[in-house]
Amino acid sequence: MYFNDVNIIYYIIVAIMGLFVGEFINWMNKRLPENKKVFTLELFKEYKKEFNPNYILMIITAILYIGILYRYGIGSTFTENLDLIKYLILTPMLLSVVVIDYKLQIIPNRLNLTMFEIGLIFVFLYGISNVAISLNMLLGMLAGGGIFLGITLLGGLVYGKEAMGLGDVKLMGALGLYFGLTNIIIVSLLSFLIGAILSIFLLVTKIKKTDEYIPFGPFISIGAFMVIFVPYTVIVNILLNIFTLGLYSKNH
Repeated sequence: MYFNDVNIIYYIIVAIMGLFVGEFINWMNKRLPENKKVFTLELFKEYKKEFNPNYILMIITAILYIGILYRYGIGSTFTENLDLIKYLILTPMLLSVVVIDYKLQIIPNRLNLTMFEIGLIFVFLYGISNVAISLNMLLGMLAGGGIFLGITLLGGLVYGKEAMGLGDVKLMGALGLYFGLTNIIIVSLLSFLIGAILSIFLLVTKIKKTDEYIPFGPFISIGAFMVIFVPYTVIVNILLNIFTLGLYSKNH
């Protein structure tokens, strides 16, 4: 049986892998905020001692992995599978951002740095077959970090405080290496739109108070997942309709 030209066996394998990765994310979320090493010589001994599986996170990761496989399929060459591999690796880090930033209002430097380092490896791998793609990814890094750094500096000048945390700036710079110039701008727009909608929801439902800090990292991650799963043209059309109040659709 095949789904999107991929044998169901691969979906089962990826789903199982997602379950294990989901539990690994749970482990990361405990270690990174305390600046503890994720990989240690006594990893299994420490893990067994702190064993407390997060089944929700495991299931979410497995579902996302299945979705990524369905969206990108399996190519016949390594280069054709780079998008698939890239997003399978990025997913656990994005989920970790959501959980840690929401709970603790921080994005650990180690997490951002790991994302950045792996992103540079993909820049090199894409460059082997197409240098233009690598240049676009590097421009994405500059644009992603630059947009949020500009907002942070502007917020400091206007309001006397940071409008964005530096962790968000680093995160966007790292994500630019994965999404490239155009897509990282889309991620930025989506994150602000999602942030506005969810912030209103959190305030109306009194989950968050008006004077309480609402972390932005989860909104960035949601925007990134939308770009991963939703075709570019669909997202652009939606954004154009929203920001033009429907005038775009009337003219097309």
